[in-house]
Amino acid sequence: MQKVVLITGGSSGIGKSIGEFLLSKGFLVYGTSRNTSKYPESLFPLITLDVTQTASVAACVQEVFELHQRLDVVINNAGAGITGPLEEIPTEEIKRNFETNLFGPIEVIKCVLPFMRAQKSGLIINVTSIAGYMGLPYRGPYSASKGALELITEAFRMETQSFGIKMTNVAPGDFATNIAAGRYHAPVKTDSAYKTSYGNTLKLMDNHVDEGQDPALMAKAVYQIINTPNPKIHYKIGNVMQKFSILLKRVLPDKTYEKMLMKHFGL
Repeated sequence: MQKVVLITGGSSGIGKSIGEFLLSKGFLVYGTSRNTSKYPESLFPLITLDVTQTASVAACVQEVFELHQRLDVVINNAGAGITGPLEEIPTEEIKRNFETNLFGPIEVIKCVLPFMRAQKSGLIINVTSIAGYMGLPYRGPYSASKGALELITEAFRMETQSFGIKMTNVAPGDFATNIAAGRYHAPVKTDSAYKTSYGNTLKLMDNHVDEGQDPALMAKAVYQIINTPNPKIHYKIGNVMQKFSILLKRVLPDKTYEKMLMKHFGL
């Protein structure tokens, strides 16, 4: 029986790559987008979805389930970037980022659990970020929202294991996608105390994305996870140094690690 997969944010970037790869492996794939009409050439069906709207999430999940009477894999990939000095990012923008990166995935999980519980099986993969393992300068809200999703997943796993449901995190590093174009940028103000350091860090972050790895690597990693009988709690997919940075945080004194990050970002 073909497995039915739902990928939020499946119209571009990592989500699109995952969808196309799984499609080539014989999965029944459905992606989502807030504006499906913008992607008429998608290789798999796209369903309209805004993860910040409960009714939209419920309608999307119900549509997929009614088509096949099952839902085997859900990949919470939809997310949004945000950059800026914490002092200067409007609080509403921080809340909006959490609505997309944290509360949106939670709502998707809450909607799919009854279906998976009834079929006594299912896999939920939450796409987080290596940035969620550390508080990065000028990316504080993003780091916090993705880090929170990592911990929420840990709690969900323990609460749902007895139902035959599996859940895991996949934390990517920098990949060559259009995330930089779609994220919220606090403007670099000419009179800001952070003008120089934020401006330089912003350029460095954009270069990291431009020089990032091929999203196909994420797609292959997700495929392997789906075919793993008992997935781990956490997966990190990135270059060696990005993954090594997580290990360093565990073993280095806090201030030493902080100095290392500040040196990396030229602060």
